[in-house]
Amino acid sequence: MDSGAAEPACSPVPMKLAHKLTASLVAGILAVMGTYAIVQIRNEVTLFRADVKKNTRIGRSLKATIEEVWRAEGEARARELVEEADDENRGLGVRIVRLDGPAGRVPGPTLGPEDLAVLAGGGEVRFLREDGKGDRRRYTYLPLEVAAPGRFALALFESLHEQLTYVRMNRIGIVTATFAVTGVCALIVLYLASLFVSRPIEQLRDQARRIGAGDFSQRLSLRQRDEIGELAGELNAMCDMMVESHRRLADETEARVSALEQLRHTDRLATVGKLASGVAHQLGTPLNVVSIRAKMIGAQPPLPDEVCDAARIIAEQADRMTAIIRRLLDFSRRRSISRGRRELGPVVARTLELIAPVAQKRRVVVEEAPAGAPIFVDVDEAQLQQALANIVLNGIQAMGEGGRLRVRVGQRPASRLAGDAPADHAFVAIEDEGPGIEPERLVNLFEPFFTTKAPGEGTGLGLSVAEGIVEDHDGWIDVTSAPGQGACFTVYLKPLPRAAVVQGLQDMPS
Repeated sequence: MDSGAAEPACSPVPMKLAHKLTASLVAGILAVMGTYAIVQIRNEVTLFRADVKKNTRIGRSLKATIEEVWRAEGEARARELVEEADDENRGLGVRIVRLDGPAGRVPGPTLGPEDLAVLAGGGEVRFLREDGKGDRRRYTYLPLEVAAPGRFALALFESLHEQLTYVRMNRIGIVTATFAVTGVCALIVLYLASLFVSRPIEQLRDQARRIGAGDFSQRLSLRQRDEIGELAGELNAMCDMMVESHRRLADETEARVSALEQLRHTDRLATVGKLASGVAHQLGTPLNVVSIRAKMIGAQPPLPDEVCDAARIIAEQADRMTAIIRRLLDFSRRRSISRGRRELGPVVARTLELIAPVAQKRRVVVEEAPAGAPIFVDVDEAQLQQALANIVLNGIQAMGEGGRLRVRVGQRPASRLAGDAPADHAFVAIEDEGPGIEPERLVNLFEPFFTTKAPGEGTGLGLSVAEGIVEDHDGWIDVTSAPGQGACFTVYLKPLPRAAVVQGLQDMPS
């Protein structure tokens, strides 16, 4: 072992807040009760001194009376007066003692030479003594100045048993009360501190640890209306904000990932479009050659009719493929918006012709119900075809494998908002037999990248692009759907007035 390695210092065990509060309260109670005990002792000393002064005053008054009675009526009467005073002052004994007995002996405690000298000089002597039974007494001697042989003194003695017993019981009571009050208050404070401080703080600590670990699922249920309760509420609010923040972050992250995937998919579509354009150009020339050669073969009179019919069919199909390729190129070619007078029925028909291979592959039957009378609109044909193609493809994909798609073209009164007055509008209604759309998803239907299809079925941009194109043409798309009942997308456009249509027809070259 490396002797130079420093050993980790042992961290002291933290003292709980409830214990700190209890210890502080106990210290405060002890300080208060100690101060009270000191005041009580001082009061007792004051009362003791007052009692001594009282006995001294009584002794001096009695001394003066005895001296006067002794001089006037004699020693016997003076002693009778002392006996009466002894009977009247219970607890305070009064005696007349002679100080010049043998060896200074007087009734009661033995007086020393110093005490006798003080009395001989006219002074007063006071002291405490214990008797044979352990009873402490307070003695006071006052010299008597009487005309009699010998020296006399007035002795006052009082038992301190009751006083000392009171003082002792008072001190015991103070100590007992101190411990009782301290113990009871300590238990109450310890319980209340544990209930309202320690446990809530432990819950706050555990919640903080869970938050630090990333767990925001639990909430504190503290009902305290104090600072701890407010802190618990703030922690709960913080958890809610963290959950909401994490949810938003997850949604934003998912949206970013989805956007990147859609951008990659869009880039792949653009690449596929460029490749398809190149392939279409490469196929255009051979198809023209096939068409011309087939027409040349069909124009030879000596050939049999079967050969001429076959050459005609080849030429027709080559022309049809050439027209489809030309429309596909027109559809994918970028160009500026060029609005003009267009008949709505043929535009829809050409769009359905482009989508026909996809419908056949998915075994979807497309039923077209054209308008009875020609309906003219002011639109960019390529853009309108893109919008209609996106809606038709959406309906075909919604039906999965097999179904019927109905397309109707017409004109009827309609209004975009409920409060607006209806006006004549041209419409294209595209109705599928798919599973329908839930009501809560209708509000998000035209949002970019929003899709209910399986991965790879759609980008979530088709309906959004279609809505943008239709709105650019001063129209709107109405959707009606119910779960299990399919969906109907209706494109509304402003029709050209009849006068403008007639004028346009007259302006056309004959």
